[in-house]
Amino acid sequence: MDQFDIIVIGGGSAGSAAAGRLAEDGARTVCLVEAGGTNDNMLVKTPGFMPFIREASNYRFETVPQKGLNGRTGYQPRGRGLGGSSAINAMVYIRGVAFDYDQWASLGATGWSYADVLPYFKRSEGNERGGDEFHGGDGPLNVMDQRWPNVTSRRFVESAASLQLPRTADFNGPSNEGFGLYQVTQKDGERWSAARAYVEPLRGRANLDIRTGALVEKILVENGRAVGVVIRRGGNRETLRARGGVILSAGAFGSPQILMLSGIGPAAHLKNMGLGVVADRAAVGADLQDHIDYVSGWATKSAEPFGNSPGGTWRMVKAIFEHRTKRTGIMTTCFAEAGGFWKSSPDLPAPDIQYHFVPALLEDHGRTKVKGHGFSCHACVLRPESRGSVMLASADASAAPMIDPGFLTDDRDMATLRAGVRMMHRICEAPPLSDYAGTDRHPVNLADDAALDALIRARADTVYHPVGTCRMGSDAGAVVDPTLKLNGIDGLWVADASIMPRLVSGNTNAPSIMIGERAADFVKAALN
Repeated sequence: MDQFDIIVIGGGSAGSAAAGRLAEDGARTVCLVEAGGTNDNMLVKTPGFMPFIREASNYRFETVPQKGLNGRTGYQPRGRGLGGSSAINAMVYIRGVAFDYDQWASLGATGWSYADVLPYFKRSEGNERGGDEFHGGDGPLNVMDQRWPNVTSRRFVESAASLQLPRTADFNGPSNEGFGLYQVTQKDGERWSAARAYVEPLRGRANLDIRTGALVEKILVENGRAVGVVIRRGGNRETLRARGGVILSAGAFGSPQILMLSGIGPAAHLKNMGLGVVADRAAVGADLQDHIDYVSGWATKSAEPFGNSPGGTWRMVKAIFEHRTKRTGIMTTCFAEAGGFWKSSPDLPAPDIQYHFVPALLEDHGRTKVKGHGFSCHACVLRPESRGSVMLASADASAAPMIDPGFLTDDRDMATLRAGVRMMHRICEAPPLSDYAGTDRHPVNLADDAALDALIRARADTVYHPVGTCRMGSDAGAVVDPTLKLNGIDGLWVADASIMPRLVSGNTNAPSIMIGERAADFVKAALN
């Protein structure tokens, strides 16, 4: 039977950071258990191949039918394999704003204010611009400016400026308000996932055991303490023991699923699934929050944006050759190249709408191919009021969980998104983007609330930021306390986006890595 000091479940963004930090000094033995593979392949490493990443690296979950989306099911891509969702995402480096973390602290997540988390963001970050008051220059997560953005993306920023909307060169400074090109988690022209940042540099170390293709069936709890995990690998069942404890970093869907499979969750639900109850925790799987997102697209006669045409295809063939030989050129695109943050009301404490601009026609998360050239723009609600849940669909660990984001079930979210979509159209129909004379692929009378709402409910979906299903807090109902320790179970910590008491105002990858960094420190302190 294998024994380690710490077992980390999940090699995603937070799990990679936690495992790497715990293993780097050689003081303890760490086993990183990951259901997927290594993600050491060209499709994952080449930024421009993001739309073509295979199912081996993406769980491709579906939601239950969404009442707020006219009964449609939504698509929920989640990273599988080392790096997790940082191996399949758009590589946009965004943290959220001070308001987010100060709100966490006010809700009972003591020690998680902006002043508390900023040092961990800086410690993780290796920004090629260098370090300063808000940024780290020598951390393992390489952050850089885009070097070959599409001209259409620059025009989006210019169009926003033509409406007197502010520009910003740094969305992670004192304020995120404004429009600009996003910084990305890339290095030397390749995707720089959390696994490449934290885990791969330690591969081969005697104190770090990296086990891929290992599905966790449950966490072993004995006498109120987590003492190991049961995994299924290659058709065989194995038990791994942990002397110090277990860190669960399986994400906003995977972490509540594994807790429930281990008998930790809402007692009635566990019993209905035929599972024994180790700890009755009603909040496990509850409070799911996600950024509801609407995408518009404009077709252009110009071939400057990316597109499906003989000329566009030949351009990409040449770009692939350039990238394979030099790691330069347009295959370094993150697709969501430009964007911005905007307040739908001037009295808000921080922007409540985020835009992602894509210099290509996007339909159904890129799963539906569109002929021709054009550009698309996302608008998402940053601090949604709608809440959902993650429950078990089966007691089989290999089955997908039952995901219900509850999108647009709170009318306040629709009001915010409506305002965001209207501003998006103003920007995309202002010069210089208007010089393309683009054809709106989904025309609507923007002045008609009912018509706009109907279009939004027919087309909106996630922008891939689920959180909250293992909520952190100081109250008895919280799943984890502010040191990320699971309430009522010793030797068990949860470290990923599931612990967020509120969704941050931006992309969730960088915050997840920060959470993993903090988890490593909490576990070290508990074991010393």
